[in-house]
Amino acid sequence: MSPSKYTHQLAQTVTELSGTDSLQGLFHEHRDGDPIPSGKVLQEIIELCRAILFPGFYGKSTVNSHTLTYHIGVNTERLYGLLSEQILAALCFSSDEDCATCETRKEESLDLAARFIGRLPDLRRILATDVEAAYNGDPAAESYGEIISCYPIIKALTNYRIAHELVMLGVPLIPRIITETAHSETGIDIHPGARIGHHFTIDHGTGVVIGATCIIGNHVKLYQGVTLGAKSFPLDENGNPIKGIPRHPILEDEVIVYANSTILGRIVVGRGATIGGNIWVTEDVPAGARLVQKKYK
Repeated sequence: MSPSKYTHQLAQTVTELSGTDSLQGLFHEHRDGDPIPSGKVLQEIIELCRAILFPGFYGKSTVNSHTLTYHIGVNTERLYGLLSEQILAALCFSSDEDCATCETRKEESLDLAARFIGRLPDLRRILATDVEAAYNGDPAAESYGEIISCYPIIKALTNYRIAHELVMLGVPLIPRIITETAHSETGIDIHPGARIGHHFTIDHGTGVVIGATCIIGNHVKLYQGVTLGAKSFPLDENGNPIKGIPRHPILEDEVIVYANSTILGRIVVGRGATIGGNIWVTEDVPAGARLVQKKYK
């Protein structure tokens, strides 16, 4: 049967798919000269950051104490170039103006990339505490190297802490792409807007969700399947969800939450509290409390 018989049907479908009603909110119109953030390039940026933060474990495995400065220097220079370009793309993507040729935007992207790179030593210091927490919290772990090389929480936390710094610098879009990359890679979903202290770890990790306005203290440990989420959105007078309000839990220092527990709303889990597995929590938990499932005869 001749393909020409279906030409009209194909043309009609193309017309429908190209209609403005069909594309409402689903079409990003490219403007000549304006870049758009690249997932492929951002993946390279993540790998460069990991190689800088954990040299020898990521990037070139041949790095040694004699070549360390050279390798970090080369990676940092490439990171700066790629990141400044992607930040410019994100600034343009989030702006209604034609900004790719705007020198102010270019200067802003260069400044933001430099300021982010200046934060890498602090990022390494806090990630070192996360590695320590993962090692001390898992009897099966045999070395820090095993933690860095194998444990999904370190990959997810590296992405999160990179993304959080970019959020704090006011960089749009890119932080979400970076944490969603870790989500796909590890099954751990951490919003870049969450605030997480030092010595944080998640055992196993798969299925953990940490919402945008969560505040997590120091020396906190979660297990797989934990959700730190929000209740239903409050609505405004027009029936639209109110966004941007604190709606996720606060976990104070030294809290432990066991597998598959769900903690919802802007509640406080007090210092040193323990939440047992498979529990639904929607009210404040006092410091030092121990919540477990009731046993019924």
